[in-house]
Amino acid sequence: MDAYDGGSGAPQGRSGPGEARAPRAEDALPGGALPGPRSELPSPDAGPCAELGEAQADAREADAPEAGNPEAGEREAVAPEAGNPEAGEREAVASEAGDPAGSATVPRTGVAALSPRYQVCAALALAVVAVAVCLHVGMVFLHVAPSNTVTKAHGKAIDEWIYPEFEQNWKLFAPNPLQQNISVQVRAQVRTADGGSRTTNWYDLSAQDGRAIDGNLVPSHTQQNELRRAWDFFTATHDNDNRSAGVRGALAETYLRRIVVLRLERGGLTADGGVVERVQVRSRTTNVTPPKWSTEKVLTSPVYRELSWWSVPDGATEGGTR
Repeated sequence: MDAYDGGSGAPQGRSGPGEARAPRAEDALPGGALPGPRSELPSPDAGPCAELGEAQADAREADAPEAGNPEAGEREAVAPEAGNPEAGEREAVASEAGDPAGSATVPRTGVAALSPRYQVCAALALAVVAVAVCLHVGMVFLHVAPSNTVTKAHGKAIDEWIYPEFEQNWKLFAPNPLQQNISVQVRAQVRTADGGSRTTNWYDLSAQDGRAIDGNLVPSHTQQNELRRAWDFFTATHDNDNRSAGVRGALAETYLRRIVVLRLERGGLTADGGVVERVQVRSRTTNVTPPKWSTEKVLTSPVYRELSWWSVPDGATEGGTR
């Protein structure tokens, strides 16, 4: 009888996926015996060796990261042990110790790159500069501040610090700003190298400063303010007859004389071996012409204010700097 005969009780046609397949004739064992169903056949891995293989497979699965989550292995490789946070730090230190390239430090720059001795010197220099700046700012504040207990007690010391180089004024914010052009001029009496004497023409020092400033994006502070402030200081401490009107009059005269002598010598007046013996200063004042739409009438002719001759003391060359 055929194995697939309907009378054998086996299902007709091909078996489904969930049904056991009936043994075929070609699957017969030697001697004609047919094997049982595949589910009943012993596993080829059965025995002690199979148990050992299953244990090893379980161990490999426990050690390996999840197949569906490749990032899990990376986190486990990078992160330190959860139960011992210090383990990661020890491993990082150990890896740096074994890797010379990883142990390299960032080079120090600035003051930190100096030796301890020079660091102390730099700190002292910065401290001195900071104290000097604070002192100067404090003196200027007390100079422009209203009269108070400190200025009354130390007014002389404040004035000696401020005048003449650091004097403050508020003319820029005055209700009626200056509307005049004032130029400072000087002439000198020079003793020549052969023993003779000559008097120079008038030199317009303000015009020289103006030419140096014109078109200069970063003009010098001395070219802008030194001579102008010296003349303002002189007029503020002298009356219209050029007589000193206060205790600072002598200081104003010395300051102005030092500037004009310095300008003359640096301008080449004494290049041939001559010596400046006396100087005379004057100012030339002209009113600014009003705009065309203004009805104001002003005089445009210059007005001169001429000072007396000042003797230059011996050794006062280079403006008294040597």
